[in-house]
Amino acid sequence: MGGYSLGIDIGGTFVDAILFDGETGETRLEKSPTIPQSTSSGVLNAIDKLGIDLGDVDTIVHGTTLGLNAIIERRGARVGIITTRGFRDILELGRGDLPAAHMYDMHYQRPEPLVQRRCIAGVPERIDVNGEIDTVLDKDAVMEAVNLLVHTQEVSSLAICCLHSYKNPEHEQQIAEIARGLIPDIWLSVSNQVVREHREYERTCTTVLDAYIRPIFEKYIDDLFSELKRKGFAGKFLVMRSSGGAMTADAAKQRPLDSVLSGPAGGIIGASYLAEQLQLRQLLTMDFGGTSLDTCVIEKAEPGVIHETRLQDMPVLIPTFDIRCIGAGGGSIAWLEEGMLRLGPHSAGAEPGPIAYGRGGTQPTLTDAALMLGYIDPDNFLKGELPLYVAEARKGLETEIVLPMRADLLETAAGIFSVLIAQTEGAVREITVEQGKDPKDFTILAFGGAGPLVAPLLALEMGIPSTIIPRVPAVFSAWGMLMADLATDVSQTFVVEIEEAVLPQVDDLFMSLEKKATLTLSQQGVGPEDQVMVRNLEMRYLGQEHTLKIQVESMPAYEILRSLFDSAHEYRYGHRTEQPLELVNLRVAGLGRMTKPELKKHPVTSTGDNIENINDRRSAYCFNDKKMKEFQVIDRDLLNPGNNITGPAIIDEGTSTTVIYTSQTCLVDDYGHLLINTSV
Repeated sequence: MGGYSLGIDIGGTFVDAILFDGETGETRLEKSPTIPQSTSSGVLNAIDKLGIDLGDVDTIVHGTTLGLNAIIERRGARVGIITTRGFRDILELGRGDLPAAHMYDMHYQRPEPLVQRRCIAGVPERIDVNGEIDTVLDKDAVMEAVNLLVHTQEVSSLAICCLHSYKNPEHEQQIAEIARGLIPDIWLSVSNQVVREHREYERTCTTVLDAYIRPIFEKYIDDLFSELKRKGFAGKFLVMRSSGGAMTADAAKQRPLDSVLSGPAGGIIGASYLAEQLQLRQLLTMDFGGTSLDTCVIEKAEPGVIHETRLQDMPVLIPTFDIRCIGAGGGSIAWLEEGMLRLGPHSAGAEPGPIAYGRGGTQPTLTDAALMLGYIDPDNFLKGELPLYVAEARKGLETEIVLPMRADLLETAAGIFSVLIAQTEGAVREITVEQGKDPKDFTILAFGGAGPLVAPLLALEMGIPSTIIPRVPAVFSAWGMLMADLATDVSQTFVVEIEEAVLPQVDDLFMSLEKKATLTLSQQGVGPEDQVMVRNLEMRYLGQEHTLKIQVESMPAYEILRSLFDSAHEYRYGHRTEQPLELVNLRVAGLGRMTKPELKKHPVTSTGDNIENINDRRSAYCFNDKKMKEFQVIDRDLLNPGNNITGPAIIDEGTSTTVIYTSQTCLVDDYGHLLINTSV
């Protein structure tokens, strides 16, 4: 083995690959267009461009949105459900609420459920809320249901979800055994193995989504891993998880839903690592790619984690980073709605891409607007690998936006950026202002291909003083994946009023969960000395619906636990009460510590603003002055630690562009990061 680590991130437009040399600390990066029809081909193309012998690579860490895309595009497996008799309509009934985006839409129509009613079978069985068997499982009915769903309804994947199985999974296990005995090659997702928590609708949705993506995910992982081995790879192949951490390919095939948001997770892991290294207490990440913008709050080097999210308006009980996503990226399409300028959420994607790519795109995008504003060098895009067509981009903007609005081309292009910033501010306020935090107390960390282009403007508009552009921002998420530990999450619902007498029982349940987490990590090759267990209690005041998560090392006395919860509740909501406490869920996060690449400082070889070989000067739009100005253009490869840059300036590194406005300055730190200061 040659001490190399390889991180791979699939985006909506490009596949990013970054190679880290463990001996020298050097990195190499490549980007290759995403191939929607053959995702693995795009990955292999990016690896091939690195020109590396895969036999020298110790570890590959891969983040993929394959499962997410399958859900969004509704091209997963044909799923059948076996559930408790009388609960056949649970997907149709749902919770009776509307998605927030359609709260006042009188014409809103719910999307069709992923599973048709005729593909759902109820069987006689019942386990009560205490986990006791009320009605014995009718095994003949199970066999009849399996045959009906597989042979008549032609389902290829089964979701098994019975009432109160989080308390007692016995009947679900029996149904799975019967199904496997009848149809050995059937794909199975069993709710107590996917998520052992209460709330039947949410647990059913989670299990169905797991069954929906399992076949295509397993095939993708097997095909890609086989091709990598054929090319000489003999190291560890890891897949990123939605809540950070990684898992082996075999573990990922067992829990495909855990990877559904793994693409953005790499950037959050990398950001947490940087926050710790640079001692940044409050960090706001801005991951701006080709199709979307993701933002997340990191405090004390710890990103927020939530245990319920929504995919296509379906609740999913999986741990994920608390990320806000808007459908606006470099390939997002600008369009008019009743004369009003809009941006996204639909995107030109990788094919055909922005008009400027010259691949047949006809709808103007943010990239086309950036080209008109002078931010992008059309001859140096992707280091010259993809020359941009300026005249075509201009014509497209004029035809689709400028002429219908009777506006100026420059004003229109600037307006597209203004719409983007307004959308981004809304996402930022959701995770800061609406949670009692001031965005001005945070430092922005911008990455993704378009992150350095947009973040300084966001800082300018929101009055955020500090922005960091890391090294290799275009592939930062892939780099962040190399910082991941192996990880697993296990949970169990245990609803009980908390008092001193029940704490030993809670501790026993924690030990049982830790045993499961330990086994999972051990099966992935993690020794006991590298395993770390993190315990969390989800609690609430009696009568509340929502919970707060409290981390504990071991079970404290009741008075200490009460004090911890009261303080957390007061910090979050501004008050505390005398109500009794209620426990809802226990969670254990198991971590398997792995060796990570280290950030290396570079000696300060230059100081001040004397930068040699300033490439060029060109006219570009300055949002601070609201007009075109002359910007100095600097090749980032020529910058050294200690350099100072005063705006207006454009720092070009081929795969991304940083724009610094007239009220901003930039310092290159001793790690090579760009530290942008905005006067507020």
